[in-house]
Amino acid sequence: MNVLLIGLGRWGEKHLRVLRELGSQVWVADLLPARRAWAGKQGVPSTRVVSRYQDALPNVETVAVVTPADTHGEIVGTCLAAGKHCFVEKPLSITAAEGRQLAQAAARGGRLLQVGHILRFHPLTATLQEALADGRIGNVRYASGRFAGFKRPRTDVGVTHTDAIHYFDLFAHLVKREATSVLAFQRDYLGRGLDDLSVTIVNYGDVPAIVEANYFFPGPQRECVLVGERGSLVADYGAGTVTLHAGEFARAGTSWEALDRGKESLTVRAGEPLRLELAAFLTACSGAGPNLVPAEAGVRAVAVVEAAARSAALGRVVRVDEIA
Repeated sequence: MNVLLIGLGRWGEKHLRVLRELGSQVWVADLLPARRAWAGKQGVPSTRVVSRYQDALPNVETVAVVTPADTHGEIVGTCLAAGKHCFVEKPLSITAAEGRQLAQAAARGGRLLQVGHILRFHPLTATLQEALADGRIGNVRYASGRFAGFKRPRTDVGVTHTDAIHYFDLFAHLVKREATSVLAFQRDYLGRGLDDLSVTIVNYGDVPAIVEANYFFPGPQRECVLVGERGSLVADYGAGTVTLHAGEFARAGTSWEALDRGKESLTVRAGEPLRLELAAFLTACSGAGPNLVPAEAGVRAVAVVEAAARSAALGRVVRVDEIA
């Protein structure tokens, strides 16, 4: 399959490697001469390296967009209009309204638009899903996640938009409920006009989730916890481990006893998340499988981001359905 990779930053480099490993014939587009020269050194023929992505569109069936979030609307819209299937790294868009426009454009043209919520494809997530399906912790009562670490801030969107959004989507995927309301706290300590610290409480129906994201906490921190009736699941996406802590409360007369039943390290299968994600995309483009992260999922995640920003500004709970 002929694929146009737009954007050769740090993550775009990984896309190039994986797409080629999957057998795709890859075209690349980047505005920077140094990045295009780098692609040539990786063995991409000069005839397939361009500065204007529009020039390569006639030669490909699919596109992978790995550019700053504030460019997604224009680039993805143009590629869909040209009749190309699109993979776009998260966030799908800057606003939910823009994301809905892209979803509608894909539907009108009969094209596939998959959003890069990569944690859905992580082997740890599969382990969590299996444990939940097997009832290992009973019904989920609440969840928490921290996506943090001392690093260079992105310049296109704030930390909620780039990091917290991972868990906004992941928790919806795991508990099989859409987000309904949000209460958030945000700070812009660096004075860039973009949040660099956020704490968000997202309600997925009757399941609350607390998500922390920032550029300051020692890290990287990539841990999430699902707390259920009979125990908890702790997934460390940095270390690659999932631990089941079994335990529940039992009434003892007029009081309650905490019954600790020990912990268990759960088996995690091998697999590179990006490879699994892009393989699923190419399979869906060929018609041999479903779109596992459709545009609508990306829209819902961005709507939570918008609701969080509004909540932080207004100092109140914001319903996700308030986001137009």
